[in-house]
Amino acid sequence: MNSKPIGVFDSGIGGLTVVHALTQRLPHENIVYFGDTARVPYGPKSPQVVREYAAQDVDFLISKDVKMVVIACNTVSAVALDVVQKHAKMPVIGVIVPGAMAAVKATTKKRVGIIGTRATVNSNAYTNAVRQLDGEVQVFAQECPLFVPLAEEGWVDHKVTDAVATEYLFPFKQEKIDTLILGCTHYPILRRAISAALDRAVALIDSGEATGVEVERVLDEKGLRNPSKQRPNLQFYVSDIPAKFAEIGERFLGQRMGRVQKAEGF
Repeated sequence: MNSKPIGVFDSGIGGLTVVHALTQRLPHENIVYFGDTARVPYGPKSPQVVREYAAQDVDFLISKDVKMVVIACNTVSAVALDVVQKHAKMPVIGVIVPGAMAAVKATTKKRVGIIGTRATVNSNAYTNAVRQLDGEVQVFAQECPLFVPLAEEGWVDHKVTDAVATEYLFPFKQEKIDTLILGCTHYPILRRAISAALDRAVALIDSGEATGVEVERVLDEKGLRNPSKQRPNLQFYVSDIPAKFAEIGERFLGQRMGRVQKAEGF
């Protein structure tokens, strides 16, 4: 059981930043990743459609005999966590609550900003999670849809990205936030531009890194940690293999991906 892989899924390629965080924290865990690249993005779609896609995504991971499911997609975590839990019947971890917990721990002025897709922001999932943890924290949210294509284009050090970040994040400077949740798996790629557009004292919360902490806790709590010290087996599946997927994926993953396979049933 312990050598079974952790299943991770996302609407596309961004969830590879969560896989990166997991490999850094849990270097011996086997991982199966599924990216729904044929139907990305999930952010603009209706909650009902996202819930249908999430059910199909987790069923694919279950077919790979995983021991745990990590929802790397903020949108799915926001609107379909219950669907995944119902289908999986095993430990399921989304990125919302770990990110909120990290933000509440980091803030000193109790002024937290959140950036994400339209669906994530409109769901108020992060806002509600933060307020449930600490009702005194003031929360400010901002949609940043252009960050996703900029990250995938690799424009991490580009004047266009800097200009977009300045435009999006200006309201946070006025609100004097001291902590910002990166509420989309693409956003850590743009950490430099985001930090530059804010007061550099603002703590940036990578929900992927926070999720890695929670995954480790649950593995230990459930006795599911892989005892092997061998190099892990990382498998990558997608519903469509678009041009430049491996190139972009390796930028998000922070290492070579190896073989990327077309998932059956999509």
